Amino acid sequence: MAKPKKYYVLYKPAGYLSQFSPEHGKKCLSDLVDVPKDVYPVGRLDEMSEGMLLLTNDKNVNQQLLDPTNNHERSYLVQVEGQLNKKAIKQLKEGVEITLPDGQYTTKPAKAQKTGNPKLPDREPPVSFDKSKGVSWLKLVLTEGKNRQVRRMTAAVGFPTVRLVRTGIENLDLGPLNPGELQKLDRPTFYDKLNLL
Repeated sequence: MAKPKKYYVLYKPAGYLSQFSPEHGKKCLSDLVDVPKDVYPVGRLDEMSEGMLLLTNDKNVNQQLLDPTNNHERSYLVQVEGQLNKKAIKQLKEGVEITLPDGQYTTKPAKAQKTGNPKLPDREPPVSFDKSKGVSWLKLVLTEGKNRQVRRMTAAVGFPTVRLVRTGIENLDLGPLNPGELQKLDRPTFYDKLNLL
């Protein structure tokens, strides 16, 4: 008999791997949440990135969300070192060349805009940056998810990322969740908000 499908949204805090098995003594998802053994993360956030991580045992979700031809939008709030300028925003919108483990890649056009300080929970550990340069915030919406893509993009335009929070995928957002909190959703809501078939 098929196991019932389960759907969760996790607010992953900084300092955790996007996997349930520990590695090199680092903290992982099993240190945060207790979910059925067959549930796994869809995609990943790097260790120091925060925000939305989807957990499910529904392989269809994985296939649809990770297929780049489906152009699912992923939304981020990005704190960068320095004061963002119009030139950098324009470059991010049009696509920038980044270096991936398997070579050079030009990113797809993205939505990018400078924004004020968002209301976010404090990060543990706090971010460190060059105080003389200050920081600014960027809203970024991508339709792809290459290895450490957001960090590589902001670095390519001269503004290194100091804090990265994935706030949503398609129409599903973190809502009132705090770091480390988990929300269970039913299948219709999960599929509808993520525009899955």
